[in-house]
Amino acid sequence: MNKRIGNIFKGDKVIWMVFFFLCMISIVEVFSASSNLTYKSQNYIGPIAFHTVTIIIGAIVAVVTLNVPCRYFKLMTPFLLVISGFTLLWVLIGGESINGANRVISLPGGITFQPSEIAKGTMVLITAQILSAMQREEGADKKAFKYILWIVVPTAALIGIENLSTAALLFAVIFLMMFIGRVPMIQMGKLVGACAVLVAVFLTLVLTLGSIGESQESSEQTTEAVSGETDTKVIKGGGVFHRFVTWRNRIVKHLDKKDISPDKYDLDKDAQVAHANIAIVSSNIIGKGPGQSVERDFLSQAFSDFIFAIVIEELGIIGASFVVLLYIVLLYRTARIASRCENNFPAFLVMGLALLLVVQAVFNMLVAVGIAPVTGQPLPLISKGGTSTIINCAYIGAILSVSRSAKKREQKMALKEI
Repeated sequence: MNKRIGNIFKGDKVIWMVFFFLCMISIVEVFSASSNLTYKSQNYIGPIAFHTVTIIIGAIVAVVTLNVPCRYFKLMTPFLLVISGFTLLWVLIGGESINGANRVISLPGGITFQPSEIAKGTMVLITAQILSAMQREEGADKKAFKYILWIVVPTAALIGIENLSTAALLFAVIFLMMFIGRVPMIQMGKLVGACAVLVAVFLTLVLTLGSIGESQESSEQTTEAVSGETDTKVIKGGGVFHRFVTWRNRIVKHLDKKDISPDKYDLDKDAQVAHANIAIVSSNIIGKGPGQSVERDFLSQAFSDFIFAIVIEELGIIGASFVVLLYIVLLYRTARIASRCENNFPAFLVMGLALLLVVQAVFNMLVAVGIAPVTGQPLPLISKGGTSTIINCAYIGAILSVSRSAKKREQKMALKEI
């Protein structure tokens, strides 16, 4: 019996434990944080049952993926690249809008998926192949930098049109992969300089055009109110500046650090951040206990973007620290696996996938505690999700696949020494 279980759960046992704990925390916290969903649907069990089934499917995907030899991941790259490009264009043209941005594609049967999730993994896979194929004794060939940017920049641009935070996350991960892959520091420095200039230009455009778009939206809504006509698309979209308005508001709200007395604070104006802060400050060392959150009823995204605030409220500093530790262990253990790989490709691949999960987790946590502006990034393997949860499980499966291959290699080497 133990042997059968061992054959199913192959690969690094520490990664499996981290995965198990993250999934268990996810089920408990999503169940607690889904009060808004249960109220709206009048179904107490439905939302958590759906999430639990999603995690079970994700675990099956992880098991299937870990049994795929690492060399076959390379063969999937052309197909994934075509699928990523096609679906990213599809979601821009005919995607379903979530929170004012086209981010998901609806399929028959009520199934939706986010193309950006597939694109992120594909970019990591391609970057790992380029870096491994162009490694030299002194580091990566200079051409590797150019080839990576040729593929990643257009993809990040397509994602960034409607989901800027995901594009920034992807670019940050690719940058770290190039650093690990020993891309020449001169090229890395030039990239940092170019990014700094682009960020400055972008912020200027966002603050300027966002203000114009907000004024345009306000004037059009006022005109409609006077005439008695309603144009839903204009009100929700804000014209061509609809994303600039959102980005500007998030930046301005984050930078506005004026001290306001409690009696004058408008909870409705910035409810998400306000109630996340209340959830955090009302916790203590051990928290209120699982299922005892109060702010979940006021946070519309308590089960997704702000679930870490609910984790802190219910599990306290100890529970939140444990969650942070799980992601640290995941990154550390993956680095150990990469160091044992015989070839460069699997090493770069697992580090890229681990960085995708950990950097996104850092983004989410910084937003929840008020250090970073709202980005809309869920907490990997904990937040409620469909496509993102299953694909993150596939990332875990790929890491386990590489760890299994590395372990087999070590066992063969040990036998040879004997």
